[in-house]
Amino acid sequence: MSPRVLPERPLPGHAVCLDLRTVAAHDPDDTVRAALDAQRPGGERRFLVLDTADRLVAHQRLYERLSSYGPARVVCLAVGERNERTVRRTLTLRPPAAGVLWLFDGVEDDVPGDAVLRPLVDVLATPEVFDAVLRALGEVVHGVAVPAVRVLEHDLTDEARERAWRQAVEGLVGQEVPVGASAAERVPGALALLLDEGVPRSLAGHQWLPPGGMTGAALAACEEAVAVAADGHQRVRGAAGLLTRAGADVDLPGDIERVVRELGRVRAVVADAFGAAGGSRPTVEHRAVLRDRGVELPEMPREITRAGIVPALRDHTHELIGRGLPLRSVAARLSALSARTAPVGSTARLTRLDALCGPERLRRLDGRYAFTAGGPRPAAFAVTGLLALLAGVWPVLGWVLGPAVGVVAAGLARLALRRRPNRSPDGRTDGGGSTGAAPRLLGGLLGGLAGAGLGLFLGPPPWAGALALAVSLTAVVLLALRDWTRGVDDWWARADPEEAWRVLGEVRNLVVTTAVHDWLFAEVRHHCSAGAGAVSRLLGDLADTADAHGPGTAVPPGARFRAAARSREDRDGGEWGERGESLPPRSARSSGTSRPRDPHGDTYGNAYGGPYDPRGDAFGDSFGDMEDDRYGDPYGDTYGNGDDPHRSPYGDRNDPYGSPYGDREDRDPYGSSGRSTATPESFARDPEAPYGGPSALPAPAWLERRHGDGGPLLVDTLVGDLVAGTLLILDRCWAGVERDPGAPASPVHEQRLTELLDDARLRLERDVAASPPPRPDGPRDPEGPTGLTAAPADRPDAARLSGVAPDAVARLLLAGDDPGLTVTLCGPEHLRLLSHDPLAARQVRFVPEAMRRGAAGDDIWRGTPEDVVWTDAGRHAGILRLVPLRADVVHTVRAEEAEDQ
Repeated sequence: MSPRVLPERPLPGHAVCLDLRTVAAHDPDDTVRAALDAQRPGGERRFLVLDTADRLVAHQRLYERLSSYGPARVVCLAVGERNERTVRRTLTLRPPAAGVLWLFDGVEDDVPGDAVLRPLVDVLATPEVFDAVLRALGEVVHGVAVPAVRVLEHDLTDEARERAWRQAVEGLVGQEVPVGASAAERVPGALALLLDEGVPRSLAGHQWLPPGGMTGAALAACEEAVAVAADGHQRVRGAAGLLTRAGADVDLPGDIERVVRELGRVRAVVADAFGAAGGSRPTVEHRAVLRDRGVELPEMPREITRAGIVPALRDHTHELIGRGLPLRSVAARLSALSARTAPVGSTARLTRLDALCGPERLRRLDGRYAFTAGGPRPAAFAVTGLLALLAGVWPVLGWVLGPAVGVVAAGLARLALRRRPNRSPDGRTDGGGSTGAAPRLLGGLLGGLAGAGLGLFLGPPPWAGALALAVSLTAVVLLALRDWTRGVDDWWARADPEEAWRVLGEVRNLVVTTAVHDWLFAEVRHHCSAGAGAVSRLLGDLADTADAHGPGTAVPPGARFRAAARSREDRDGGEWGERGESLPPRSARSSGTSRPRDPHGDTYGNAYGGPYDPRGDAFGDSFGDMEDDRYGDPYGDTYGNGDDPHRSPYGDRNDPYGSPYGDREDRDPYGSSGRSTATPESFARDPEAPYGGPSALPAPAWLERRHGDGGPLLVDTLVGDLVAGTLLILDRCWAGVERDPGAPASPVHEQRLTELLDDARLRLERDVAASPPPRPDGPRDPEGPTGLTAAPADRPDAARLSGVAPDAVARLLLAGDDPGLTVTLCGPEHLRLLSHDPLAARQVRFVPEAMRRGAAGDDIWRGTPEDVVWTDAGRHAGILRLVPLRADVVHTVRAEEAEDQ
């Protein structure tokens, strides 16, 4: 078989291609069996067979086997030699189930035969074109015709393709994000309860610290001690505390000492509770321990459950990816979420407890503060002197009354010092103090004498002297009471025993927060942290895999995954794969029996490669002992073992794109990554000479290639496809995360991402990503990640993807039925074999749907014939005319005659 004819991996739904021209080098039965085993979506069985024209009868049994599993439709491309003048076929290749296209090798001397066959196979493998051609062959005499073709190929330049692919992978992966650089994100409600350290609404009325418990009793005793001290302060301050004995029995220093003792007891009780259940994952026994210490834990609230954590993580991850964040950014945010929700145990709260009521705080509360009253001493001297002067203006009596006012002021200051609040009644505790009695006495004496002298000079009436005396005494008493009250309040503020109330409130909140998040939510927080960390690591691994898959990487994906598998062999525990099943350690899996494969194969695997592998496995298994990790996902097994002795005749199966044209770094399956130095002359000398791909081969006369630089929506479309496919891969991980988030992820997820990238690259090569990704098997959530990929009808048109306008295609379709537009795939010597009846020929016009949808507009398609076949995928558009042969050219051989031959 020629490695340059058949597609590397046909798209799902396309005809299964097989080449019977060189069956001598391969077992034909295995080739047909592989074709029969290929998965066909919808059960439709289409086969595009390449064969030599002189072997159609000899291969009758092979054609019959294609219908052994049920009705099948077959289009045979029979390649004839230049000297052939008749074609012989069996009844198996007759319409309506089969037809033959007879074309001749070497029609164009400067174009290799495979350069003609490859684009023709790409066109005919498209299901819409396949069906239209088969129907047209049914209307042709004998069901045999010579094709006449005119095809336009819309593609990207090599540079544009590589640039778009590089930008798409970068858009999926993103840049490295430093640890801790991710900003706080809005998270679902279930996760928000674990981050804000609040109390769920349903637990707002719960009594966490019962009064009869150890912790509740200690808090109550401390609150009572603070209340007693505050009541004593109220009794001491004011006129009653200074002028009467109402506060004589008040022992404020003793009350403050009791507050400090009770606060220290509270700290000891709470610290004991924190230490008794200080593990990061408290057990059921810890509930009884906490209950003994006065902490009552309720049942889990309805707002949060362990079962709701993984769905919340999934929604959060999908929301981040849906906002366009690349994988590494999402991984960094999930890593930060994992760190924030990780349970650290109540022992870690001891630091906060020490900050609230630790030894330093207790020493400050228990400190001795001096009592100071009377204000600045010069001001006290001046005010007292002025009041004594006012009282001394009473003639004659002023010599006594003026100094007496100073004595009264000094006496009140002395009384305030004696009854200072920082001194215990028994004198056991005394913080000392100063009230300014001496400045008041000296100021009063001097002011009184000065006032008496002034009174003799002025000679005021007696009533004026009496009034002045009353004002002076009243002012002295009021100022003394003011200074006393201010002094008491200032000392109380500096001692600040009422701060214990605030401390008790914070300690109570700390205990409740610890009870909720470190004890009650411990298991949920551990589950959330482990799940977020697992998904973060998985996204990081996927990002690394995508980077390794990027342009310029020469490492075969099979080798990457074998290395990834070996790197995980040393890990303990199982792995979580898709749908939550626990995979045993890899060493056990590699030595044991493999789990049976899905009889229907993988969505991509057998559909892409089934008919090409003699053993029935599309590309074998390039992942070594990872075979058991494949479960038929939408990005199934597509790679093979390069060391397989039954190596596929279609090229190196370690090539990530299934390229049959050699190493990826040198050649590309569609000639996009570079051009080979092979020439038609070298191909003629060596049929196995490497080419850069179909586009690198010389174009036949009927094929016109148009290359664009990429449209404005190409990269965004590729990124959207990759993101949606990545979410589908993640969808298969959540059940495993739910079951055991601590287990290492299976390398099968990285394998699926590689297959996703391969599929996206393949569609970029095949039709510039105009066709949407294949739908996964099974029911899908309508609100799931598939919403990130536009529906087929909403995808951008081909012009906005490739940058090539479809005007030439429209003009070709509108040109009518002129036979001169097409090139007949035969030599001049074969023209006499064709029917010359112009009405006998049949014509198939085909155009990819992507060329007419969207912004391309409808004007250029106005007047398009109604019989145009609009294909779902492909980069080719054009006309395929089926020219019938003369009746005497085609010979039908019956089964008996075929067996004799």
